[in-house]
Amino acid sequence: MRDYTKELPPHTERYLGEHDLYLEIFEGEEQARGTGQKPPLLLVHGAYTGSWMWSKYIPHFIREGWTCYVMNLRGHYRSRVLDMTRLTFEDYLEDIREVLYEVIAERGEAPIVIGFSMGGILSQKLAESEVLAGLVLMDSSVCREVHDLVPYSDLVPSIPGNVVPAPVREEAASIDESAEDIAFQQKYLTMESARAFSAFSFFYGATGIPVDSRAVHCPCLVIHAVNTEEEDRRGQANADYFRAEYSGLWNITHTGLLVGQRYLEGVQTVLEWLKRKIEPAR
Repeated sequence: MRDYTKELPPHTERYLGEHDLYLEIFEGEEQARGTGQKPPLLLVHGAYTGSWMWSKYIPHFIREGWTCYVMNLRGHYRSRVLDMTRLTFEDYLEDIREVLYEVIAERGEAPIVIGFSMGGILSQKLAESEVLAGLVLMDSSVCREVHDLVPYSDLVPSIPGNVVPAPVREEAASIDESAEDIAFQQKYLTMESARAFSAFSFFYGATGIPVDSRAVHCPCLVIHAVNTEEEDRRGQANADYFRAEYSGLWNITHTGLLVGQRYLEGVQTVLEWLKRKIEPAR
């Protein structure tokens, strides 16, 4: 099994705050040469995962001169182990805010926040109250307002127990993930907080997290992995709600967007948007 974390370039590692949040910092190549003028990127993982989920994306970002702060929520990956039955959505939001302030203190400017899945809805809520240089939502969980516009059809919510176990990947491969891609995820996937899921996931009976998009003033990009017309409509509604550019990538799975065989489509979409929307303003 190919472990993409083992192929990452040398970088800085540190632990933040009372919960020992594990943070990895990859200097953009132009930044390291002292020629770059780009704001940093803050990458926020989704449920069950950690900074390892960005392993395919990071080399492309740093080659283009983007310094990446790749965080881990409390209790995830190499952050200190905590009781998952007690962790809440608000705890995770506090973690992102703590890393955000660290980035601003170190770099002297706000980062562009890139959030995947659960990390996306957390990033939306963060952008409601914090100044960001940009916001990228990668197949993000949607807020209450967007769900009201395009609700999930035939949804039968289930009630989670104390924790939600890691997804079982029994298939050898998916439409865009090789057996090796799935084995990579199986190595690192872990349980998730049921209390956090119950706040934002409509699949677990949540009423959803409300987000006031009028309070979000930074440039935004929404990317959705799309396999049905309904998913495409929801992705477009999500983009419209945040006055964002939209890219629906068809026949790509949720996790395949980051670690699958077509992950480059997601990377290139983000890099092209950064070049258009962020770099000209520098």
